[in-house]
Amino acid sequence: MKLPRCGVKDKIGYGFDSRSKRYALQGSRWRVKELKYKISKYPRNLPKADVDMEVSKAFNVWSTVTPLKFTKMKSGPVHIEVRFERGEHGDGDPFDGPGGTLAHAFFPVYGGDAHFDDSEKWTVNSYRGTNLFQVAAHEFGHSLGLSHSDIRSALMAPFYRGYDPTFELDEDDVEAIQALYGKKSRTGGSGGSGTPSTTEAPTEDEDAELCNDATIDTLFNSAEGVTYAFKGLHYWKLTEDSIAPGYPRLISKSWPGLTGNIDAAFTYKNGRTYFFKGSQYWRYTGKKMDGDYPKKIADGFPGIPNNIDAAMVWSGNGKIYFYKGSKFWRFDPTAKPPVKNSYPKDIANWEGVPNDLDAALHYTNGYTYFFKKGSYYRFNDRTFSVDIADPPFPRPAGYWWFGCRSETKGGFTGEQINYDADNSSNGRRMWQDGRRRSDDLDQDDITDIIMDGADPTEKRTETRTKELDTPGQDGNNSSTNLTSSILILIIAYFINFTLYRTI
Repeated sequence: MKLPRCGVKDKIGYGFDSRSKRYALQGSRWRVKELKYKISKYPRNLPKADVDMEVSKAFNVWSTVTPLKFTKMKSGPVHIEVRFERGEHGDGDPFDGPGGTLAHAFFPVYGGDAHFDDSEKWTVNSYRGTNLFQVAAHEFGHSLGLSHSDIRSALMAPFYRGYDPTFELDEDDVEAIQALYGKKSRTGGSGGSGTPSTTEAPTEDEDAELCNDATIDTLFNSAEGVTYAFKGLHYWKLTEDSIAPGYPRLISKSWPGLTGNIDAAFTYKNGRTYFFKGSQYWRYTGKKMDGDYPKKIADGFPGIPNNIDAAMVWSGNGKIYFYKGSKFWRFDPTAKPPVKNSYPKDIANWEGVPNDLDAALHYTNGYTYFFKKGSYYRFNDRTFSVDIADPPFPRPAGYWWFGCRSETKGGFTGEQINYDADNSSNGRRMWQDGRRRSDDLDQDDITDIIMDGADPTEKRTETRTKELDTPGQDGNNSSTNLTSSILILIIAYFINFTLYRTI
């Protein structure tokens, strides 16, 4: 027997794999604190006045613990539209009748609207039927940016538990919503009335350094799926679109033996993270140093220069790329030498990417990001160029990555309710493919980054060339084979050029 439940899919966003037994943030939020809503279609079996009251109570569940304010509108544009529908209702996710899916809602990035199945028997203050208030409060959590929680007692747990006359938010729900919007506080002077006032999200005071100057030293994903930003002696843990509470922290306390002012860092699929500074590098498993470090870059990564600007593992071929000034190097530890004599090459080969980078990061939404002087570029690995979007790139990293609300989005001004792919729900997931246990790895830094060997296109071209060098079986086939050989070589060349260009 299936329990009645919310129609929003489980485990969307930041809570997927990288966290368990706690709330999850979908990855988008409203950039304003005063939100408007309207009920454009009412249910058939409840008076409108009752519906208005229960919906208002459901929104108040969230406004009592955050700076958010909700205002009901009768018409006009709103942030959140509430509708009661049956079956197919135009969003591609039809309701299934009584029981099963009770309702579903869209995250802020998709508009925030909430739809309720009008086939359900909605009730008010009753153990019979389906309690409208509790279901609405849950769905509005999604409308504000929360995914489902693994905590059974949480409002954001996916299954309907029935009417609770003494309902109150679970601590897990409170922590989740305040991670997105901050806490509500009460202030008052001597003899004051205790008038409610609001405070901004707690991270804004803590990461003033990033919001004043969003230039960073490096960004990287850990083996656990967490994204960190390093700057000077401190580091920040990133959420989907901001900074986690409690940061910044000292690099040296979390990664013992690692100094600040790091040049570059990356984590490979073996689960180890490499940090580079000047002529040296460090290797860590998690936050524990692997033996005797630092070592010389020239010894561990021959062919790579000192004082690099950025480094990453690129998804296009699984190789490590290092950037410095106007040049880049490709490092393949399975090759001898690991850096071909055709490197370095011009960064201009990465269409739209500037010279003198600060950081490079392949993110789990399939894009590669390059950072420079507080701005960032989103690079499409399929088209092999910086994306064309609105707002255009480069965009301010403070707004889009570090949650700096005072900074503009770039490209245009004014309120934008729906965001583009930078607030996608792909989440910061673990890099699991190809990972091996750290105790199975060799100690040598070149051989322990076992990757996939030659580029797929290089393998295909080499094999095809050998086939073409084989003489035909008879003279009659020689001309045909020669023509086919030329055509195949041309096709192979253009495939190789299109996919990887000069990389």
